[in-house]
Amino acid sequence: MLLDTPSLYFRAFYGVPESIKAPDGSPVNAVRGLIDMIATLVRQHSPTALAATMDADWRPAFRVKAIPTYKAHRVAHGNTEVVPEALVPQIAVIQEVLDALGIARLESPGYEADDVIGTLTHQATGAVDIVTGDRDLFQLVDDARPVRVLYTIRGIRNLQIVDEAFVTAKYGIPGRAYADFATLRGDPSDGLPGVAGVGEKTAAALITRFGTLDALLEALDAGATDGFPAGARSRLAAARDYLRAAPAVVEVAPDAPLPAADLTLPAKPRDPEALVRLADRHGLDGPLNRLLDTLGG
Repeated sequence: MLLDTPSLYFRAFYGVPESIKAPDGSPVNAVRGLIDMIATLVRQHSPTALAATMDADWRPAFRVKAIPTYKAHRVAHGNTEVVPEALVPQIAVIQEVLDALGIARLESPGYEADDVIGTLTHQATGAVDIVTGDRDLFQLVDDARPVRVLYTIRGIRNLQIVDEAFVTAKYGIPGRAYADFATLRGDPSDGLPGVAGVGEKTAAALITRFGTLDALLEALDAGATDGFPAGARSRLAAARDYLRAAPAVVEVAPDAPLPAADLTLPAKPRDPEALVRLADRHGLDGPLNRLLDTLGG
């Protein structure tokens, strides 16, 4: 089980009231919410291995170089992301708690959590469940292995299971074609423009007809006219430079450098004393006890 930790702690922050405070009055709603999420996930899905992936770089230079608008609307200053003030100090607490518990926390310099997930999925030899609220990771579903996304759009206790059949039913595309489809359609939430005038239906028709973005571009460059919806060919031709650059942004890396890590689900805390100190300082006894009971059970 691979956790898209930033996606989950943002969800926890907005889902648990900010009135939840530590004894010193500091906010801990995201910390408590994330701990309870992990307990629920472990209890309901019984993974044997677990990794909490992190953003070492939320807006990697290689993606900005390819598409300068990538996440540009979410920049506070420099390369700092706009993050709610009350969430910022909680991220460090989350990292300390994960480390004290012994849950593997993985990041890679210059890469996002999505890339860590992509790399761990590529390396895995068995079934993989990816927990995220980010549709970008739908590109990793693979029924043959199997790789699924546990999509948090309806909440952590009512996860949407995303497999190839779901992708096909939802978007009308082959089950493993989400990345190429998203490149054509674009994603305003990430500053990815897509092809002007090409929406979901046209993008789906193109991917269904040509199979892959590479095959579509080959047909475009060869001057083919068959298979292009009315008006789409000229729009695609005008966006050729974008279509060459965008896959570097959309596709998650399968080879981000990662340290060796033991992903075995811990039955007991790695550092019990540190965990007690964190629980006392931040008022985390309840959620930590629930998680420890789940891990030990």
